[in-house]
Amino acid sequence: MSIDSEKDLVGLRRAGRVVALALAAMKEAVREGITTAELDGIAARVFDANGARSAPRLAYGFPGSVCISVNDEAVHGIPGARRLAKGDLVSLDVVVELDGYYADAAITVGVPPLADEAARLVACAEAAFRKGARAARAGARLLDVGGAVEDEVTRHGFEVIRDVCGHGVGRAIHEDPPVLNHRDGRATRRLEPGLVIALEPIVAVSARRTRETGDGWTLASADGSLTAHHEHTLVVTRGRPIVITAA
Repeated sequence: MSIDSEKDLVGLRRAGRVVALALAAMKEAVREGITTAELDGIAARVFDANGARSAPRLAYGFPGSVCISVNDEAVHGIPGARRLAKGDLVSLDVVVELDGYYADAAITVGVPPLADEAARLVACAEAAFRKGARAARAGARLLDVGGAVEDEVTRHGFEVIRDVCGHGVGRAIHEDPPVLNHRDGRATRRLEPGLVIALEPIVAVSARRTRETGDGWTLASADGSLTAHHEHTLVVTRGRPIVITAA
């Protein structure tokens, strides 16, 4: 969507606040022995307390309130009986609908103690998001944003997963334009003031593609290597973007 009124910005901020609250509550609860279903229940209670709904469930019938992906699972992991273990990387991906507005964010959290490579991968995803966000200014091309993300990931010695990417958001869970995490010469569209996008670097130790895991939802790195995911909903401006889902 494109913001054209203060009402739109207020509506998005309200949805973004619920996303931030859910992520903070789940992050605090991540520990050895907790199940991904228990983490999902924490998010569901935050949604209920704030009058929000799970957007993946609403739009696609996803069998959970949020997506929770562990280790090599890149995106769309289904919450369930899996218990977290020491050293796991847990990606928490939250999209809510509130009064017709949608906001989307994700973080990757480690269960201590983390191996050095795992910790560096999480830091890489966060750094790549920051570089991409700096490039996401009105007048910039989508390929400039993707290139900034890819360059940062490469600098850290890891890989961008190329067959999943960010997207427009705001009035639906997925809108145009696709927001790639790598430099693609076809992505020549220029960002306009007010455009709402979900920027989400999804990175892996050594994979550029995903594979289906057989549950109909979860995508994992093609080579089984660790993954990390960092995402926020942004409103494009002529300067720094407005981060809708920041805590």
